[in-house]
Amino acid sequence: MVTPAGPGAVRADLEQVFRTAYPRVVAVAARVLGSRDEAEDVAQEVFLTFCRSSVPAGESAGWLSVAAAHTALNHLRSGRRRASREEAAGEPRNALSPDVADTVVAIEERRRVRAALARLPRKQAIALVLRHSGLSYTEVAAALDLSPGSVGTTVRRAESALRKELNRHASSH
Repeated sequence: MVTPAGPGAVRADLEQVFRTAYPRVVAVAARVLGSRDEAEDVAQEVFLTFCRSSVPAGESAGWLSVAAAHTALNHLRSGRRRASREEAAGEPRNALSPDVADTVVAIEERRRVRAALARLPRKQAIALVLRHSGLSYTEVAAALDLSPGSVGTTVRRAESALRKELNRHASSH
């Protein structure tokens, strides 16, 4: 176990863990949130929490991936996302974009998927995000304390539940 020395102490392994895990933490959060800026905010929260934790460095990769997914889902569920990405006003459109309508449809579809993901049971949502973020079945199993054999079932159930959520909300609009 790694125990920080006291209030304000920094873990001795923090720099190495950060260098190794930061890209994956941001990628997991970005997959949930759809925004690299927001994902970097989530990564900062996750590493601050990790810094105060006693998670051994050898278990940090799984812990950080799950924490990134949990924190990103919490941001989605609590509505703390920036007011519709500041109404996308600050984001300049690419002048070479093929069709504004295609861009609008793609943005709306991603928003619908993220909203549906936020309505899934937490363990299913986390398993789905981690697996689609590139973690192996073994890594997802370790991170969520599942047997490796049950990860595939959990992910398939999550995908099915996500489809049902999307269809249910598509028919109500």
